[in-house]
Amino acid sequence: MKKLLIIIVICLGAYAVFHHYPGSLSITSIKSLVPFFNHELSTSDAALKSAFDNRSSNFQVGGSGTVINILPDDNQGSRHQRFIIRLSSGQTLLIAHNIDLAPRINNLKVGDHVNFYGVYEWNAKGGVVHWTHHDPNGHHAGGWLNHGGKLYQ
Repeated sequence: MKKLLIIIVICLGAYAVFHHYPGSLSITSIKSLVPFFNHELSTSDAALKSAFDNRSSNFQVGGSGTVINILPDDNQGSRHQRFIIRLSSGQTLLIAHNIDLAPRINNLKVGDHVNFYGVYEWNAKGGVVHWTHHDPNGHHAGGWLNHGGKLYQ
């Protein structure tokens, strides 16, 4: 539980920086400011594994992974760009990125590295991360994706 709290605090701090200074910082510059960042990403993997094992859902999480599959957009209701990433732990996650509210990652390819911040929902295949965008109504914590040093929110 302590590790999950640390993850949440770091993710909220990163979100605040990106939210107030969009485009001014890359994930590389954040890593230089927070020397234990790579360790925290592995802690994030542990939190996601625990969530998967315990069938937990509906909590903010940040992390990163490698794109292993790009799926067709989901065009039912709000449109979502969908792709699957593999965490360093081996767990897979479906990223469902609302492209009606945030820009699409046009140049996304299998093998690319993606950082994410959004809401985790359990499923039997590893889970889904959604809310990787701002909330136009301001009622929900905004999420984001970072690909190639560019923030998509």
